[in-house]
Amino acid sequence: MPQVTVFSLFSEFDIDLFKSGKHFRLYEKLGSHPMELNGIKGTYFAVWAPSARAVSVIGNFNEWNDSQHMLNVRWDGSGIWEGFIPEVGVGEIYKYKIYSNNHGAVTEKADPFARYCEHPPKTASIIWKADYKWEDKKWMETRKAKNALDAPFSVYEVHLGSWKRDKDGNFLTYEQLAKDLVAYVKEMGFTHIEFMPIMEYPYDPSWGYQLTGYFAPTSRFGDPEGFKLLVDALHQAEIGVILDWVPSHFPEDAHGLGFFDGSHLYEHPDRRRGYHPDWKSLIFNYGRNEVRAFLISNAIFWLDQYHADALRVDAVASMLYLDYSREEGEWEANMYGNNENLEALSFIREFNEAVYGSFPDVQTIAEESTAFSGVSKPVMYGGLGFGMKWMMGWMHDTLEYFKKEAVYRKHHQNDLTFSATYAFTENFMLPFSHDEVVYGKQSLVYRMPGDEWQRFANLRLMFGYMFTHPGTNLIFMGGEFGQTSEWNFQQSLDWHLTEYDVHSGVQELIKDLNAIYKKFPALFQKQFSPDGFQWIDYGDHENSVLTYIRRGHDTEDDIFIACNFTPVPREKYKVGIPKSSGKMKIILNSDDKKYGGSGTDPKVSSIKKKAWHGREQSVELTIPPLSIVIFQ
Repeated sequence: MPQVTVFSLFSEFDIDLFKSGKHFRLYEKLGSHPMELNGIKGTYFAVWAPSARAVSVIGNFNEWNDSQHMLNVRWDGSGIWEGFIPEVGVGEIYKYKIYSNNHGAVTEKADPFARYCEHPPKTASIIWKADYKWEDKKWMETRKAKNALDAPFSVYEVHLGSWKRDKDGNFLTYEQLAKDLVAYVKEMGFTHIEFMPIMEYPYDPSWGYQLTGYFAPTSRFGDPEGFKLLVDALHQAEIGVILDWVPSHFPEDAHGLGFFDGSHLYEHPDRRRGYHPDWKSLIFNYGRNEVRAFLISNAIFWLDQYHADALRVDAVASMLYLDYSREEGEWEANMYGNNENLEALSFIREFNEAVYGSFPDVQTIAEESTAFSGVSKPVMYGGLGFGMKWMMGWMHDTLEYFKKEAVYRKHHQNDLTFSATYAFTENFMLPFSHDEVVYGKQSLVYRMPGDEWQRFANLRLMFGYMFTHPGTNLIFMGGEFGQTSEWNFQQSLDWHLTEYDVHSGVQELIKDLNAIYKKFPALFQKQFSPDGFQWIDYGDHENSVLTYIRRGHDTEDDIFIACNFTPVPREKYKVGIPKSSGKMKIILNSDDKKYGGSGTDPKVSSIKKKAWHGREQSVELTIPPLSIVIFQ
């Protein structure tokens, strides 16, 4: 077989950018690239391995013989090994065998830039060139408005391996999901779908949060074209695509990034900063220029090559703090003597600037669980630069409140009202994510108190409260129909439950809440502004009732909300309203029989010139048991 031909895709400018950590399209250069050179078809390979003394490409094409195809090291000190191998093309599997200068270590590694990987537990990379003709031009031209911070943003979070399986228990393919999943999300009315990590990962129980193939959609469901087809179908259905992205850590699997060239290449060499004790994984070295370029190139890759509309960045808190999940003596303070990871902070800001600089019509969303200030504040104003941040405090307080028996709720109303004191310090997304329905926490509906009717009434009330609270929102799959068991990544959701009225009722409610959220500007135009929210009364602890107003740009669009957190209907309940004429119109009553409720009529009176709640006028209504009523 022909040997390696000297060839390079890198210019001197590319190398300068790479060394300085400013090359954000490395996927166009590093990795394997099928091509034709001097009339001969083959593949160009390039890999970063600065501690190597020799690097070979091994695969079936050379019977895994490491002496056949030795790459050439560049002369510029970049640490890049490269070369063109004739007659090796698309579909061939390969790895890099790396002989290190570091204590004679020898490693066999998958390609960090591989576009396609073998189906786990196999670990080789696959030479690939994804030829796909996109048909989402209309979406791409108009998505800026759909992704805007003053637009509806209702997210359905999905784990592809367990959303639904075929009758034999097998995964659905990307092509099957492009039909079934897209149709379902469209029917339910969500504006966006969020995929738990679809980049290649070796271990199913990690749910995809331990990546080894950062540039490859997992082969569990098909090839890269299949995933592009799924994204394309979602876009044609006017549904945005959010990808979970994991720049916080990576596994120690032998074929992965760890100890790549016999040295701590991608991970920080100090275990106090380079090893995550909770997840038994390695932490990127954010201070190394080439690693920053790798990660930012990866983010840009999914936005560029796969038309992703947003990146939800996992475990941001673990990146921000040097003492995250560490005991005294297990971490070292920064140069200022505090616990902030200055290199990670710098990386995050650069990542957000690079993403928004290249794709101003997308969003980045931080899964960040601490009170770190300015997460969704622009970098130019001293923030981290994310578009949104998960509101973890709201989620914990809300679930803590709803698990209490109704008789005790009057003593804990502050659990619900406290969020209003900080709701506008960030651009918050309200999440009921996968993390809330695993590890013995129970499903959302089974965390509710009372008999079956009360459980489901509570669930409907909680979702209604979520959709009318300031901010965007996210629901993990199964929650939208009241899945009763905890999420199990090894099997399909319990779709048979939707044959029962209580479950289909929750499903209908979510459809209507999504429709209302998208229809009424008061619920989204000022969802991140204090001007968009006003309490009517948050102090009626005795009756466990909350009343509030949501506002858009036009006061005629104001929405009024009344929540009754007890199973006792509140009759002739007086609510003060701003000066208005006409009648109050019921938009939604979560106690409606079509949702599985009791069918209690809210009975809104005409507007009366009787002052109440500090307002000139008032109405009287019946607030059904364990319900939310939305009216205009």
